Amino acid sequence: MALPRPRPRPRHRSRTRARLRNAALGLALGAVVAAVVPGSSASAAQSSASSETSGTAAASSTVGPFSEPAFTSECVWHHFGEGEKPPLWMWVYDPLCVEYDKRDITIDNGGALRFLLAEPSRFAIAGLSCRYYQRDHWSVQKSSGDVPYVTWDGQYWWDKGARRAGLRVTNFRINGTSAGIGDAVTALRPHFPELAGALEQFGEESGESGVSVTLPFSLPCSLAG
Repeated sequence: MALPRPRPRPRHRSRTRARLRNAALGLALGAVVAAVVPGSSASAAQSSASSETSGTAAASSTVGPFSEPAFTSECVWHHFGEGEKPPLWMWVYDPLCVEYDKRDITIDNGGALRFLLAEPSRFAIAGLSCRYYQRDHWSVQKSSGDVPYVTWDGQYWWDKGARRAGLRVTNFRINGTSAGIGDAVTALRPHFPELAGALEQFGEESGESGVSVTLPFSLPCSLAG
């Protein structure tokens, strides 16, 4: 006959709250990081994104708020309309900075099909780039004029030589309802102000979420300088 297990001793309430706060923060950051770099690990959350570095200075794995890449001032932006494919030779640009309209991902008018046909070329030039910055504008709906299933404006960049990447999503809505870290901050602030304060650097406005992460080492991009 198994002996009854002794009840665990209750822990101090403030200690429990601290652990819950840290766990919630880790889960929120992990979800965003997974969207940027699947499989990456976040070992520390930074309160500032000023640690944009290159080479061995970026060797430690870090997570921080979204910030613009150091090469933003070098960008020459190339704009592509709905379903428009970029030429494959564009991967030679360094940095490569592109903007895509993806607002007509519509099921019943062929917009969704045109979107799918254009994506392979877009992924191809992105994957070959050492310094890449993309902005895009999404809207997915069944018919023109319907409330979209999902909408957002995105910013995504990486600098493989510096081993840094960033993602920021704004105006994110599902069936017209705003969703993002900024919305979580607003909901949490009256009851959990410390947690809200920790999260707001990753999103302040409704529908906003942003993060920057460390990338794995890339030998070709490091040699390219």
